[in-house]
Amino acid sequence: MKFGILQFFSWPERRVALPTVYHRALQRIEIMDKTGYDCVWLTEHHFSDYSVCPSIPVMGTYAAARTKRLRIGAAITLAAFYHPLRLAEELALLDLLSDGRVNWGAGRGFDAKEFRTFNIPMEESYPRFREVVDIVLQAWTNERLTYKGKYYSFEDVEVLPKPLQQPHPPTWVAANSPEAMTWAASAGHSILSGPHSTHTELGEARRFYLQKLKEFGHPTTGRDLPMARLLAIASTDAEAANVARQGAQWLLKTYIDPRVLNMGDDPVGRYVDSVVIHGTPGRVYDQLVRLREEIGLEYMIGAPLSHETFLSFTEKVLPKLL
Repeated sequence: MKFGILQFFSWPERRVALPTVYHRALQRIEIMDKTGYDCVWLTEHHFSDYSVCPSIPVMGTYAAARTKRLRIGAAITLAAFYHPLRLAEELALLDLLSDGRVNWGAGRGFDAKEFRTFNIPMEESYPRFREVVDIVLQAWTNERLTYKGKYYSFEDVEVLPKPLQQPHPPTWVAANSPEAMTWAASAGHSILSGPHSTHTELGEARRFYLQKLKEFGHPTTGRDLPMARLLAIASTDAEAANVARQGAQWLLKTYIDPRVLNMGDDPVGRYVDSVVIHGTPGRVYDQLVRLREEIGLEYMIGAPLSHETFLSFTEKVLPKLL
């Protein structure tokens, strides 16, 4: 199995000075670099203290300077909000400055406030996202770019710099719905699954996506399919369940609209029972082994719901799974 960490920059109740949030996150990233993690996956969010990191290229450059081997991932850049050539330039520059350690994950986003504030109609989110991904990849792989799309058109543009990794950095698209997975499979893109689906839903989505890859004639082997999973670890199962419950309440309070994601009448219970991997280190290890067999969890991006969870996973769970 491979493991990464989904690095949020949460500012709960603004209890500490904001620079402390970044300082603690970078300390954690330095620990990841010295242990067995494959990648730190940086989140992008706007206009919320749920996660105060509006720029993955900026944060990624600083993280790259503080590390030596850890890959620097985007999970995800909200592609619909970007000018595609600016995004291509900034990610390529990050790839060069990090000595070729960039993993690019792109998605459309779903927060209505972000779309409203950036003045992007939500009904345009899918086509804009797909066009931006297409343009970025073409900008990286063609010496000069000519492109005619619905939202952007370019004629004979040399986009510099090119990424260090050739033909381009490993790329994923966030996809959870059948429509999104079908599009990803048709284009041969690998998918990255988010942290809010149940374990069962992730397994079903993975099987659906792999079947679609076969139908479109793309290989199903040789690609990582990361799944983000919320984690809560404590000295007892009861304490860990409480961490999971508090984490779910925080998510639902600050960012997640359960109506948008069809979470039913008890979204907190859904998280605790079917989404968050929680328990003692031993119990979490057993769950991960089971999920590897049941849903094909071969690359987990862990999203710790407490600092104790991160330390316990790093020291007591991760070494047993590598």
